[in-house]
Amino acid sequence: MIPAAPRLLAGAPAPAGAYDVDIIILALGRPAETEAAIRSALAQTGASRHVIVLDQGSDAPTLARLTALMAGRTDAALFAAGANLGVAGGRNVATALGRGRIIVGLDNDAEFTDPATLSRAIAVLNADTALGAIGFRILADTSGTDDLSAWGYPEALRARSAARFDAATFVGAGHAIRRAAWEDAGGYDPALFFTWEEFDFCLRAIDRGWAVRYCGDIAVRHKAAPAQRVGWAGRRWFHFVRNRLYIARKWGASWPGLAPRCTGYLVKGARHGLLRQTLAALLAAIRMPAGAPRPLSPAARAWLARTDAAPRGGPLRRLRQEVFAPLPPDQPRR
Repeated sequence: MIPAAPRLLAGAPAPAGAYDVDIIILALGRPAETEAAIRSALAQTGASRHVIVLDQGSDAPTLARLTALMAGRTDAALFAAGANLGVAGGRNVATALGRGRIIVGLDNDAEFTDPATLSRAIAVLNADTALGAIGFRILADTSGTDDLSAWGYPEALRARSAARFDAATFVGAGHAIRRAAWEDAGGYDPALFFTWEEFDFCLRAIDRGWAVRYCGDIAVRHKAAPAQRVGWAGRRWFHFVRNRLYIARKWGASWPGLAPRCTGYLVKGARHGLLRQTLAALLAAIRMPAGAPRPLSPAARAWLARTDAAPRGGPLRRLRQEVFAPLPPDQPRR
């Protein structure tokens, strides 16, 4: 289903001329945190930028508060989607409302660490024309240390959280994408709704020759506000399992080939009281139309082997760290 055109509530649409960055923020509830995220985006210096906030169903008081914040601005706009399109669908719509050559995504319960965060991200992308996307370091707002719920990379790389390394994905709470790479890869798959949409996008970008990098020297502070969150006991585990299997099927994995992964999900789900969600997710993944499968290019497979498979280690380490380890804190990665 194609979403209806979003309605402009306050501010001004993106300028017609060339500029550096669109900062994308999806809003749904969390009025205080969302306002802080917007103010953080508006405080960024050293680059031409437009802030785009897409509301996906906040109540009237929250909308009134955001409308008052954005009223009269020429460097930002508040739009209403009219429905919750999910993270993937919402970011697609918000991104289409801008024209900046770089798209920066910021969760509505996150803030940039300082006013120069944006300009540092631009400098990284300007320095390497093959770089399609970068992931920021996600810090817990209360402690300033790494947010344990927001580590989307192999566990062996956690010790390098302050460094830079090539990666197979990024965490959506704070990231930047070159618009040329976004358009080349086709944006997010809205069927995912939320969870794994960044990985799915990165697979397509990497397959088309773009690089992805984690930049631990560029960070956002994440408040992990509980409002509007979907925990593991809700539907998060369902989406986690269903979406990962759906993505594998899109790239040509067979169900017999996915048997070890499915078994791992069943074991982990059973250990955490989520067996019913796991079974429902397996059935949903079977029913999802993955389209004609197409294998990754040899270059993309080599990239994934180096950046993702190798740091995860062999089967025993993966069993220990991914199947028998506890789930992350009951907060989404975004």
